[in-house]
Amino acid sequence: MQEILNLNKNNCTDCYKCIRDCSVKAITFAKDTAEIVHNDCILCGRCYVTCPQKAKQVRSDILRVKAAILSGRPVVVSLAPSFIANYRIRSLDVMNGALKQLGFTEVQETAIGAQMVSEEYAKIMEEGKLKVIISSCCPSINMLIKKYYPTMLPYLAKVLTPMEAHCKLIKQQQPNAFTVFIGPCLAKKKEGDESPYVDAVLTFDEMGEWFAEEGIELPYEHVDPESEGALARLYPATGGVLKATAKVKGYRRIAIDGVDNCRRVFDEIENSEFGKVFIEMSACEGSCVNGPCIRDHAERRLKGAMRVDTFAGSGETPYQIEEKPDIAATYAFEGGRKLNFGNDAIRDMLYKMGKTSPEKELNCGSCGYPTCRDKAVAILEGKAKIEMCLPFLKEKAESFSDTIIHNTPTAILVMDEDLIVQQINPSAVKMFKLRDANDILHEHVVRILNPQNYQMIVNAALHTQSHKHYLPDYGLYVDETILYDRQYHVVITLIRDVTEHEKLRVQGDELRQQTAEITNKVIDKQMRIVQEIASLLGETTAETQIALNKLKDAMAHE
Repeated sequence: MQEILNLNKNNCTDCYKCIRDCSVKAITFAKDTAEIVHNDCILCGRCYVTCPQKAKQVRSDILRVKAAILSGRPVVVSLAPSFIANYRIRSLDVMNGALKQLGFTEVQETAIGAQMVSEEYAKIMEEGKLKVIISSCCPSINMLIKKYYPTMLPYLAKVLTPMEAHCKLIKQQQPNAFTVFIGPCLAKKKEGDESPYVDAVLTFDEMGEWFAEEGIELPYEHVDPESEGALARLYPATGGVLKATAKVKGYRRIAIDGVDNCRRVFDEIENSEFGKVFIEMSACEGSCVNGPCIRDHAERRLKGAMRVDTFAGSGETPYQIEEKPDIAATYAFEGGRKLNFGNDAIRDMLYKMGKTSPEKELNCGSCGYPTCRDKAVAILEGKAKIEMCLPFLKEKAESFSDTIIHNTPTAILVMDEDLIVQQINPSAVKMFKLRDANDILHEHVVRILNPQNYQMIVNAALHTQSHKHYLPDYGLYVDETILYDRQYHVVITLIRDVTEHEKLRVQGDELRQQTAEITNKVIDKQMRIVQEIASLLGETTAETQIALNKLKDAMAHE
């Protein structure tokens, strides 16, 4: 089966934003594009939400659900209570009607499963065997513990999630039913793939596409206030699990949301002693009303939570459930064996990254990793590359450009738009006979050069201009190229000394002129000689002709 979260490589622009936002760094970067490391991913959806180029794509299961509807099987929806925050409709009846237009047989609330889960949590607390109990409602948190925190597994409540608990109940009541969970979560898709009770999972984003395809518009309305309702409907808001779960004497109750916050709590639990505490944990800050597939909902946290609260009503009418299924669960460690790199290997990599001293370990996070050491480990693991370090690239580029600028024989000056010199290289210092760069830095260029051409290129907003001219103050012929960068408001001039070349050119011109004059003289002289020779040859020829005629006549008389 296709992976749940995929990447459109054509859209990825190597901004590293997804790496920065990924708490577990389940993203590798190679060949100028990000790649999701699926075995490490907990499907929290943060990269999906924060990607500025929309390069992350979620697998669509709409076709599978459509096929189930066409098969004639009863297709039953388990609808997450966060729907009331996402769609901003009046009541469950509106959603029920819209889903039945698409062909669903029946729509039930996942809150039914949530109520069963809360009852199990209360039982665990009543048993009092665990000092710390972590809720198992959030599949991303469950994956986080299973992959990265095996020491937390004993504290994870051995109870199915509300989705699985509810779908198991549906399967128990209707063995032939095709169960479809609809909610705001990506991790639910992974959970559904692995569950014998959940046949398909659709996100609110997918449902939005399907509704649009069928021309179904859900009205924007205020929630109908209910005098009664179920406390389990509070599950999608932070603290909702605690409100829906009966208090048990001896246990304090704490709600923690956000992957990073949950990880910090895990560290605290590992390193500190606590009294009895029941901890509600959610991967999304704000819990499910801020899930990754409610990202187009502009009022997701406060108003979303308030809509959920209104929808839950007083909570005085729990769901009536007959023959509850067993919703016990087992959670085992799924993490792979991590490579441990020694200090020498990490130190060598830091050196290659240009971190040759502790002062150079800026820990700026621009590469996506919180510290330079974390980045070095990621490179050793093959997840990152050295060039992702912006300070390293900047230093490398500056070093490279400085080497070129300081060693080129071309004079280089950098000025702002007011023609105040901001930078000058050694060749320019030498060309303009300055003691050092400080003689002209932060001074107007008029002190050493005529500013007319520079002012003209700024006023005309030209990009570049090249010309050859003579600098009488310095006795130099130069080839000058002026560059104007409007974006950065700088004027750069590159001045190449061509005096020797110009002298050779002038000498060549003089030599050619002298040669031409000498040639003309030689030609004139040669022409005179030729004419004289021709004249002499003419006289001699006539005399010879007369003599030959006389000889011819004499021989004829004989």
